[in-house]
Amino acid sequence: MSRIGKLPINIPAGVTVAINGTEVKVKGPKGELVQNVNPDIKVEMDGNTLHVSRPSNDKEHRALHGLYRALIHNMVVGVSEGYKKELELVGVGYRAANNGQVLELSLGYSHNIYLKLPKEIKVETKSERNKNPLILLESCDKQLIGQVCAKIRTFRKPEPYKGKGIKFVGEVLRRKSGKSAGAK
Repeated sequence: MSRIGKLPINIPAGVTVAINGTEVKVKGPKGELVQNVNPDIKVEMDGNTLHVSRPSNDKEHRALHGLYRALIHNMVVGVSEGYKKELELVGVGYRAANNGQVLELSLGYSHNIYLKLPKEIKVETKSERNKNPLILLESCDKQLIGQVCAKIRTFRKPEPYKGKGIKFVGEVLRRKSGKSAGAK
């Protein structure tokens, strides 16, 4: 049995779950999310818990069992608590500003980068003196917020020599020594 798939999903107060055939709808104070489930996988509600089960021990069924349990659990956590990501811009002259859902990034290129974010994501930028600028993202959809963070990060990935670029707050980068460190 799948270690993740067999765990029950507890539904907190204020969250409603509707199972309609192969569609699972989760609604809570932070928003509403929908997930289509493979017809072979069964999702059953028992009071305040959800149980995900599979029909057989086939390799495909075992893989889908844990996958859909994790996706539904992420939906329940997202609509009740939400997900937050913080990105830090490390580099001289790197700036970030937002105007509504449009994020403006100045990353040392000859032009500024404008990125229109989906309406499901709340964005906030912080720029304090003598500190690196921060981009704060918040959403109920874990997959969407991760995808947007990855897109923002592609504009300037952290480089291993000086550590400049866009990185997550608290992320530890492996630093390399330059070519002068090895020569003697």
